[in-house]
Amino acid sequence: MAKQRVIYIHGFNSSPDSFKAQQFGQYLAKYHDVEYLVPKLNHEPREILLTLEALITPNTKLIGSSLGGFFATFLSQRHQLPAVVVNPAVVPFTLMKDYLGQQYNPYQDYYYDVTTQHVADLKQLYVNSLPSPQLIFLLQQMGDEVLDFSQAVDYYKNCRQRIEFAGDHSFIGFQRYFPDIVDFLKIS
Repeated sequence: MAKQRVIYIHGFNSSPDSFKAQQFGQYLAKYHDVEYLVPKLNHEPREILLTLEALITPNTKLIGSSLGGFFATFLSQRHQLPAVVVNPAVVPFTLMKDYLGQQYNPYQDYYYDVTTQHVADLKQLYVNSLPSPQLIFLLQQMGDEVLDFSQAVDYYKNCRQRIEFAGDHSFIGFQRYFPDIVDFLKIS
């Protein structure tokens, strides 16, 4: 049987060097024999989707943070894969309107433009109603200063949830949930 594959999907203006991605990868390497991937994603929603779709196997598990949570949700529902979403962006196409124009990704060191096409592409990926909510586990901190936590709590209302008071967008104390994540994703 093929190894389980765990894909960590980083957020907007982040990189494979994301602290949460690295922390979880170290934990998996120490305790589990899985293939752990943290792909470098650019800013184009279509390219992000193509990159991620090319990595999916029948034995894939997903973790997504922020905008990565949006993509993890889409892929989970499309391919019937288990996913953990951490302080996810629920409707990023509404937020991206505030980022139109030139942006800089300091973690990947490049400039790019956010266009109305990016907004439209993200809107096309929105899953209006989750057909398989049992496949998703929401980790949410109410102190998220970037995204409105109540959107995620409501959108993922039929999913397993762990909501914490306070915290921030980085999800303080993420490592406390590693055993719960492994259990939910059925990582052996």
